[in-house]
Order: sequence, then C-alpha cells, then structure tokens
Amino acid sequence: MAKLYFRYGAMNSGKTTALLQVAYNYEERGQHVALAKPATDTKGARHMVSRLGVEREVDFLIHPADDVLDVFRRFAAGKEGGTLIEKPRPLDALLIDEAQFLTARQVDDLMRIALLDNVPVLTYGIRTDFQTVAFPGARRLLEIAHTLEELKTICVCGRKAIFNARKVGGHFIFDGDQVAIDGTDATYESLCGNCYLQESSGQLSPTSS
Repeated sequence: MAKLYFRYGAMNSGKTTALLQVAYNYEERGQHVALAKPATDTKGARHMVSRLGVEREVDFLIHPADDVLDVFRRFAAGKEGGTLIEKPRPLDALLIDEAQFLTARQVDDLMRIALLDNVPVLTYGIRTDFQTVAFPGARRLLEIAHTLEELKTICVCGRKAIFNARKVGGHFIFDGDQVAIDGTDATYESLCGNCYLQESSGQLSPTSS
C-alpha cells in the first residue's frame, strides 16, 4: 500500500534539496515521478528552487481551487483540459514542495492518490508561519499523513531551530499576512524557541502579546 508522507522542517532545513534528491534517486532507477507545488509559491515561478542553487521545473502547479486528485489523474493520463496530448505516464511517486500552502481538502486528495491510485505521495514543507500558527495544509498533513519526518536545522545560537521568523528591511516583524514569499515579499530566519522569544519580546502567537 502506498503512503502519504510529510517531511517538514524550519526554513533552511534542506527540504527542496531533499525532494530533488529523492526525485533523482527514483529516476536513476528507471522509475517515473511527478513534481508539483502550490501556485501560491511564486518564488521561481514554475521551478522548485533550492538554496543550494539546484532547481527543476515542476510538472504542474496546484491552484487554490484545484481538485488535486483530478489534476493528478489527468496528468498521469497524458491529458490537458480533457484532451489527450501524449501517452499516459506510468508514475511511481508524486513529490510536492511547499505543501503548507495546500488547502485541507487538497491534502485529503493526496491521501486519496496514495490509497486509491497506489502512488506514494511525498510532501515537503514547514509547519507554522512567522507567528507560530500552523498553515492549513501543514495542519492537515500532521493529522492524516501515514509518516511524519522532521528535517532539522540550527539557529544562529547553535540550538535546534523550530520557528520561522520574518524579516522586512533587515528587521524581525511579528505582524502581517500569513503568506509572504521568501525572497520576494520578505526574508526569513530559522530560530530556536529562546531566540524567537527574545526577538518577539515574549510573543509566541498573535493572541499572546
């Protein structure tokens, strides 16, 4: 039975690099994968971009209103807009980056792909935003994924980083919209709990100040 995986970590924990390595490993063995990401992630346009400089174009983007099961099945069947454009593609895995930007319904679709189509679905993303609030997609993945795996990184102080702090103009901020794309609308720094509290003046969520 195929499974739904969620591999999560703070910013700069190597999630995209790990995903691209997994894709390479599958393909090196003659297997076929599909790569996708939410259209919300405008960084790199149609490309997954690793901080190490490695990048790859996705096979399809997932828009907020998309039925992911339908999009995946059309792609696997070689169809676009209901029209056959090439031969069906036998797929051995679906790999999704920035999975926190998916809706809860779309995460349920990923579970259906794993269970009904017997295709492993490997998702990568962060758990919480810059205010330590869970993203809808991440929350649902934590609830239903068969396997949860943490990818670790460290804070500037050397402790394990667990939070994603937002910077604008070189300064940490703790108010604003949940989504601001890294490198486009803001930058981010991974912090441990102690350093996050220090920078936020003790604030851990929008309601704790």
